[in-house]
Amino acid sequence: MQADHAVPYLALALFVLALAHTFAAKQFERLSHRYPRHAGLFHLLGEVEVVFGFWAIILILAMALLENGHSALRYAESRNYTEPLFVFVVMVVAASRPVLDLVQRTIALISRLIPLPRPVSSTWLGLAAVPLLGSLITEPAAMTIAALMLAPLVFRADVPERPKYFALGVLFVNVSIGGTLTAYAAPPVLMVASTWQWDSAYMLTHFGWKAAIAVLLNASLATWVIRRHLTGLDTKVSAEAPAVPLAIALVHVGLLAGVVLLAHHPVAFLGLFLMFLGFSQAYERYQNPLILKEALLVAFFLAGLVVLGGMQAWWLQPIVSSLEPLALFFGAIGLTAITDNAALTYLGSLIAGISVEAKHALVAGAVAGGGLTVIANAPNPAGVALLKRGFADESVGAAELLLGALLPTALAALAFLAL
Repeated sequence: MQADHAVPYLALALFVLALAHTFAAKQFERLSHRYPRHAGLFHLLGEVEVVFGFWAIILILAMALLENGHSALRYAESRNYTEPLFVFVVMVVAASRPVLDLVQRTIALISRLIPLPRPVSSTWLGLAAVPLLGSLITEPAAMTIAALMLAPLVFRADVPERPKYFALGVLFVNVSIGGTLTAYAAPPVLMVASTWQWDSAYMLTHFGWKAAIAVLLNASLATWVIRRHLTGLDTKVSAEAPAVPLAIALVHVGLLAGVVLLAHHPVAFLGLFLMFLGFSQAYERYQNPLILKEALLVAFFLAGLVVLGGMQAWWLQPIVSSLEPLALFFGAIGLTAITDNAALTYLGSLIAGISVEAKHALVAGAVAGGGLTVIANAPNPAGVALLKRGFADESVGAAELLLGALLPTALAALAFLAL
C-alpha cells in the first residue's frame, strides 16, 4: 500500500485511539495516585483536554515519516483553526470577573422573582436561562458562564457523583440545543446556515422553540434531582473584593460582544483580545486571575480535533448521504458522540440534492447528541476544564458523562421529533 493511501487509514486508527483515550482518561488519573513516581506522565495523559492534541501531533509525525515533512506541515497548515482560537478568546473574556459579576447580580435579581429557595432558583437559571442565552452570546461563552455559575452550587466535592453527572449531561445537552434559536451561535448550525440559506427567523421557527421547551424541561428535571444538595448554600455575591464599577463591567461586556460579532475573523477578535488583556491589566484590582491555562488546553483539544477530524470525511460522508431522514436523525445523534457535531453537519452541507427533511433531521440529531461526549460539541471541553475539580480524581469520566446525558438527550430528541 502506498504511503498516501495509508494515511487516511492511519488517521482513522489514531482517531479511534483518541476516542478510546478519552474514555480511559479517568483511569490515568487513578494511576497517577497509585504510582507517584510517574504521576506527572499519568496526569498529563489523564487530562481530557490534552487527548486530541496529543494524537494529532502523533498523526503529523506519522505523516512526516510516511510521506515527508513538507506534506505533513502543509496538511496541518491547511486546517481552519478559527474555532479553537475563538473558543480560547471567548472563554477568557466571558470568565473575567466584571462579566461574571454582572451576570451573577442579574441572576440574583431574577431569582428573587422565582418562589423557590435562592440556590434552587439560581441552579435552574444556570441550567436553563444561560444555555438559551447562548443563542445570543454563542455557545462557548454560555458554557463558560454557566460552568462558573454552577461550580459552587452543583459541582462540589461533597455532592454525590451520580447527580453531578446528570447535571453535567443536562448542561451539555442544553448548551448544544440552546444555541439553535439563532443562525450564528451553534457551530453545527453555522456550518450549514449560509449554504442552505437558513436565517435566525428560520432557526427559531423550525428548531429554536422546540429546543427551548426541551431546555426548560431538562433544567427542571436536573434541578429537582439535585435539590436536596442545594439546601443551606450561600448564593450572595462576595463583598470581599472591591465592587466592580459599572463602567468597567460595560467595557468588558462590550469587548465580549465585539468578539462574538467578529467570531469568524480571527485577526479582528484577537486584536480585541489584546485590548482586553491591556484593559484588564490596567484595572487589575477589579479582576480575578484570568483562566488562560484552562482556555489554552481547550483550544489545544479543539485544534487536535480539527486535525484528526479533517481526515474522517472519507468514511463519514457516505454514511450520512445514504440514510433516510428518520434514520439520519438517529444516526446523527450516534455519530455526533464520536465526532464533532459541526464537522458532521458540514459534511451534510456538501451533499448535493439533500432534501429539506434530511437537512432538518441532520441538524436536529447533531445538536440533540451534542452532550453525549466531550468531543460531541465544541463548548464541552470548556465545561470539563472548568468543572472537573468538583469530580472524583478531578477528572470527568467519559462513560459516566455518557450515562448522565442519555435522558436529557432523549428528551431533546423527543422534542425535535414530536413537536
